[in-house]
Amino acid sequence: MRLATYNVEWFNTLFDDDNRLQRDQTWSARYKVTRQAQADALGHVFAAMDADAVMVIEAPDSGSKRDTISALEDFAQVYGLRTRAAILGFANDTHQEIAMLYDPDVLTLQHTPRAGHLDIPRFDGVFSIDLDVDATKDAVRFSKPPLELSALTASGFEFHMIGVHLKSKAPHAAKSPDDIKPVAIANRRKQLAQAIWLRARIDQVLDEALPLIVMGDMNDGPGLDIFEDLFGHSSVEIVLGRGAGRQLYDPHAERALTHRFGPAPTTARFWIKTEKSYLQALLDYIMVSPDLRSLGPSWRIWHPLDDPACWADEALRQALVTASDHFPVSIDLAV
Repeated sequence: MRLATYNVEWFNTLFDDDNRLQRDQTWSARYKVTRQAQADALGHVFAAMDADAVMVIEAPDSGSKRDTISALEDFAQVYGLRTRAAILGFANDTHQEIAMLYDPDVLTLQHTPRAGHLDIPRFDGVFSIDLDVDATKDAVRFSKPPLELSALTASGFEFHMIGVHLKSKAPHAAKSPDDIKPVAIANRRKQLAQAIWLRARIDQVLDEALPLIVMGDMNDGPGLDIFEDLFGHSSVEIVLGRGAGRQLYDPHAERALTHRFGPAPTTARFWIKTEKSYLQALLDYIMVSPDLRSLGPSWRIWHPLDDPACWADEALRQALVTASDHFPVSIDLAV
């Protein structure tokens, strides 16, 4: 079975209010990329991956006028994808949902949010934690609540998935240069709190002896900003459970954590206007529980410049660059 996670930049802008894919020469929200070019590139990438299920990060909006499931299923129909069914958890107000496109002949999925005890609320609730060590608990909310799914394969294998998009650490709310540092520190505190909340849910699922996959955009990784040392670790390390007895595993995260001064895998590529160059970062992960790791899974980052097969396929290479500023990550599991 192949599962994937894919952050699709500005996916929402490719659909009208009737949830129909717009393939025209109007500019998409991606720089100098038309809606047809981005849509066709995405169709090419999804078809090339041929995954049984794709966790779509920044999926089309769901609200009074929009419907994520209808939009994704229309996209799948246009390009003849076998991942033709979609599932959504808790909708949010950011126009960037977390949803999964999947092949219903291979997988049966159900949104199964866990309430836990009072200290671990549902992901659409409020988590209480002292963020700034002032003996007063802060109320933490997910702007994009993680998607919890119970999965059953056609062969009868049961497992659990959590799709995530943690808060960005970037100081977007800063209004002046003097605001950047305090806003960035506050954002990191909130992101770490979300990671702690997520890890508590991971422990709950592991207590139930369920095989678990956590996948998506963590907006973080070892050594990505100057404030990591201030807090002692990254949110990725918290989610993995490094130092704990029941660690999740992702080989790309492991490589980055153990070789901080060497070359690291990357899953995203952003143009930095002031520097006139690209910044590459490892932001997207597929983490598995020890029982799934024991099956000998294989991970792949579909990076157009780093993956030899992607580089050799000119059409796929161009599609990956056109489709999004993130690249898909997949895992092949013998289940």
